[in-house]
Amino acid sequence: MREGGLTVLLTQRADHLSDHAGQISFPGGRREPEDADAAATALREAYEEVALGAKHCEVIGAMPEYLTGTGFKVTPVVALVYRPFTLKADTREVADIFEVPLAWLMNPANHEVRVFRWEGGERRFFAMPYVPGENNAPYFIWGATAGMLRNFYRFLAA
Repeated sequence: MREGGLTVLLTQRADHLSDHAGQISFPGGRREPEDADAAATALREAYEEVALGAKHCEVIGAMPEYLTGTGFKVTPVVALVYRPFTLKADTREVADIFEVPLAWLMNPANHEVRVFRWEGGERRFFAMPYVPGENNAPYFIWGATAGMLRNFYRFLAA
């Protein structure tokens, strides 16, 4: 929650990771045996990856499971994050932390459908190229992250 409106916290994964290296994602990861549910996993992972403490988070719900093209089953957890908080990337997993205005992400004009062709096949996916301001490098939000954001848009629009 920011003075200018709601934003969505995203990360860019470290380039050396074996899964989805360099891609834009939400803080998150695999459920551990000690995690009571998807919300507990999300809060633990947010702390591990970007040092976001659970005391700053109000979990307001979860979206339906999302199956990625690479076979991961993800339960997106939605939370409001209250200030003050300080974020710090765990550089073993996270190369960058940034926020995107929710209003920008929920504008269907920013939702693109892209096609990737290889070896006679093709795969369609959502993309949301985001440029945070003048002279800043763009963030290419695509694949599962863009798909989950698109599902969130459809949920809110309903």
